[in-house]
Amino acid sequence: MTKKEYDKFDKANANFQALTPLSFIERSAKVFPNHPAVVYGEIQYSWRELFDRTIKLASALTKFGIKKGDTVSILSANTPEMIEAHFGVPMSGAILNTINTRLDSETIGYILNHSDAKVFIVDCELAPEAAKAVKTIKNQNIFIVDILDYQNSQAPKSIGNISYDEFIEHGDVKFPWQLPNDEWDAISLNYTSGTSGKPKGVVYHHRGSYLMSMGTITDWNLPKHPKYLYTVPLFHCNGWGHAWTMAALAGTMFCTRAIIPEEIFNSITTHKITHFGGAPIVLNMLLNSPAARDFKCRRPVEIMTAGAPPPASILQGIERLGFNVTQVYGLTETYGHTVMSTWNSDWNDLQNDKKAQLKARQGVGMIHTSGLKVVDLDSGEQVAQDGIHTGEILIRGNTIMKGYLKDLSTTETVFKNGWFHTGDIAVMHPDGYIEIKDRLKDIIISGGENISSVEIEDVLHKHESISLAAVVALPDEKWGEVPCAFIELINGKSLSEDEIESFCREHLAGFKRPKKVIFCELPKTATGKIQKYELRMRARSTQC
Repeated sequence: MTKKEYDKFDKANANFQALTPLSFIERSAKVFPNHPAVVYGEIQYSWRELFDRTIKLASALTKFGIKKGDTVSILSANTPEMIEAHFGVPMSGAILNTINTRLDSETIGYILNHSDAKVFIVDCELAPEAAKAVKTIKNQNIFIVDILDYQNSQAPKSIGNISYDEFIEHGDVKFPWQLPNDEWDAISLNYTSGTSGKPKGVVYHHRGSYLMSMGTITDWNLPKHPKYLYTVPLFHCNGWGHAWTMAALAGTMFCTRAIIPEEIFNSITTHKITHFGGAPIVLNMLLNSPAARDFKCRRPVEIMTAGAPPPASILQGIERLGFNVTQVYGLTETYGHTVMSTWNSDWNDLQNDKKAQLKARQGVGMIHTSGLKVVDLDSGEQVAQDGIHTGEILIRGNTIMKGYLKDLSTTETVFKNGWFHTGDIAVMHPDGYIEIKDRLKDIIISGGENISSVEIEDVLHKHESISLAAVVALPDEKWGEVPCAFIELINGKSLSEDEIESFCREHLAGFKRPKKVIFCELPKTATGKIQKYELRMRARSTQC
């Protein structure tokens, strides 16, 4: 048979189906109909019940007039309705737009306008800001559905046309929903944090979402029926895609409205949680909580952390409580985690501090990542794998966004030369593991020398009185820029600028030491990332 003969076969329904995470929930509903899918206080749904509710949501949206390619926005905490939207909205052919719950009304209004949202589902707790946002948008006929959370509020605020439960009751559980015809079809729309200018709309496709789940299962060694505490905001990269991942495994998702360390420790013990995720700040909150003193894992609990390079000291501390932490790296544009600090059994016998240093590296490409490299900013050539030479992280693979909504120019720029350009600066170690040194915009150039803010932050986090530290560039007439440190202390601790100077003198070269120290509570995003753009403005005004 010649090569030409191999090419005579056509794709058919029998041998080619579009990849989509929507297939996961249908299977779990059939195979494990009575297994718990979602738990939220007194509310609990099995996989059959959850599947039925998502079908009714898809049917109700279709009856309302939602068509393929329309946008359905939702502003909600991690509630069962938010999970249902991750299946029901794309089952109707629409695109799910999850909105950051900590945004101001102006930005929410911008997103609703930019995405041309036809339906807006609103959590009652967030109704006041949502109501102000709706007044600013062009489509004053936008249909608003209220999530009336009586568990969280005795008198939930209603601003819409109908309650969520009433809305889905208009749906038909026998609605003939369809899988996408093309796996390249959009499944969701996520907006970047908008740290400079307006947020950008990042479009995901079904294929990438499917492969993200399969890659997470493989690389995180997820078992069947995990008990997953949903501490990652579901608006952020669709909650790292873990709702879809749990559907593939018929796991149980325990919803959390807010990050409260005492409640997290209690949930872990009460519900026998096996897995959860969160930014390093979540780990820091757990570590510094009074509840941590009496807590000890009774069984292995796996944590996935991402969002900022976690200090080795925090990793050591959280693992002393009995957790096992795996760091991952990614961006909104990469569906979340695309690089993982995969553990090598050859490191098992190393000292704990060395293990923590290895875990603090971002890692290697996950199984769904096709390519990962670090390139010199000037030449574009790959840097030496020596852990010293820095360059920009470039990624390619099936879990890279389709592009930025209504912004083809910026899409082409970040995809130049066939790679996604992350804007993150890193080194690559001899074993192929990358380690982030900074964002391009966060590099401090002092007297012609590049200073990594992450390096200084790692040193500051070693101090026993410091809870969080962030370092930004402070304009300087002589050196151009010098490091400025913002420090959040552990409750009950005190520290002076002179003591910080003395501590840094022991660990950092003179030009890397902070020239100004400001003590305050650090501003953070809803996902726990420190808002450095705000700190840069504060540094210039020396106000906090």
